[in-house]
Amino acid sequence: MTTAIYTHPDCMRHEMGGWHPECPERLQAIEDQMIASRIDGLLERREAPQASVTQIARVHTLDAIERVRANVPLMQEGVTAYYPLDPDTLLNCHSWEAALRAAGAAIAATDAVIAGEIDNAFCAIRPPGHHARPSEPMGFCLFGNIAIAVKHALEVHGLQRVAIVDFDVHHGNGTEEAFIGDDRVLMVSFFQHPFYPYSEVRTDLPNMVNLPVPAYTKGDEIRRLVSEKWLPALHAHRPEMIFISAGFDAHREDDLGQLGLVEADYAWITQRVMEVASQHAKGRIVSCLEGGYNLSALGRSVVAHLKALAQLD
Repeated sequence: MTTAIYTHPDCMRHEMGGWHPECPERLQAIEDQMIASRIDGLLERREAPQASVTQIARVHTLDAIERVRANVPLMQEGVTAYYPLDPDTLLNCHSWEAALRAAGAAIAATDAVIAGEIDNAFCAIRPPGHHARPSEPMGFCLFGNIAIAVKHALEVHGLQRVAIVDFDVHHGNGTEEAFIGDDRVLMVSFFQHPFYPYSEVRTDLPNMVNLPVPAYTKGDEIRRLVSEKWLPALHAHRPEMIFISAGFDAHREDDLGQLGLVEADYAWITQRVMEVASQHAKGRIVSCLEGGYNLSALGRSVVAHLKALAQLD
């Protein structure tokens, strides 16, 4: 099993201030834990290219793209400046390049998996993407990395059926908005509710399996819901490829959410998704980092996810 990691130093250069939980140290925590667990040498490393505006525009309006590009602040006499797109989503002078690398990683991973160069991939990227609406950035997210990769798979590679799995503690409202009514795409997710982004939870959408759960829900209940709700829908859809919005902020140690998952739950979910991919999608999976803000829990959880993807246990 060949698992590749896509990342780029530009993704470390985007930052939104020392107070902000979506910080460059998140990627360093993943690297540190990979070294500590001795899996860093067992995974193929690939550098993320930049996505083009044309590729991003398959999901986002030109106005949304220009809102990011045109507002990137310049350094002011060596002092970092920030531009707030909203109270939680800021730009610094490196944000445009980081956003292009994040989307580019997802696209390049999609190309490589479909070409059979690798079996699956994890994109260690920031900024995250699943809150970015087609019309505007929001919620720490500039562009919808997974949504852009899915559109690339559909429109460039001609796939007919794909699935998106989102296990972030927050509802992936931007991804959902990008694919409402598109029967080529099945999106399954669980998320804490009521909770940010306080978007409407739609249960009438045939291509969306939304599973809102209350605060303090633990892993055993999540596993039951995955078994009873996600897996039948995924098998019925028969996806030719699966994309994962891999947020790890549902971990019980993460203060940005109040769910109770642990590393073993992320490994179990990944294994179940891999079984669906093996049966219907030639094993093809691309996973992209979303949330996860307790640095220790994030690093440990990503390692559990990677071990499952690479079948290292």
